[in-house]
Amino acid sequence: MVKWPRLLLLAGAIALAAWAWMLLHPSAESIIRKRLDGLARAASFGQNQGYLAKAAGAEKLISYFATNVDVQVDIPGLHEHTLANAEEIEQSALASRAAAKSVSVAFPDVTIIVNAKDQSAVADVTLQAQVAGEADVIVQEL
Repeated sequence: MVKWPRLLLLAGAIALAAWAWMLLHPSAESIIRKRLDGLARAASFGQNQGYLAKAAGAEKLISYFATNVDVQVDIPGLHEHTLANAEEIEQSALASRAAAKSVSVAFPDVTIIVNAKDQSAVADVTLQAQVAGEADVIVQEL
């Protein structure tokens, strides 16, 4: 009778509260996925960007790394290179932005394992990059 509208209203209120809770308290896995999406956007750049936009993009890219990071880069057909800190990452990003017309970066396959207490996580990531003018897509496991 009259109870159905109240039950529907109560169910809607519970669903809204659950959505708000998830929005305000995201899981560790969703935070990591969001950071990886932001990193992919920061690493990508288009042909029509000027020098200042490319420099700002490189600056944004290094914001995803700690200052004392150690990154090993192994691009097929080229040599392996190690970047020892955020400044080297920025310089490398600026050099790649000067050398290539555009680069599109994506992480299409991400597997994240978060420990029970959310204190650490391991992310297995597949990098997919398309460089303008190159026929082959770069695919790397990270």
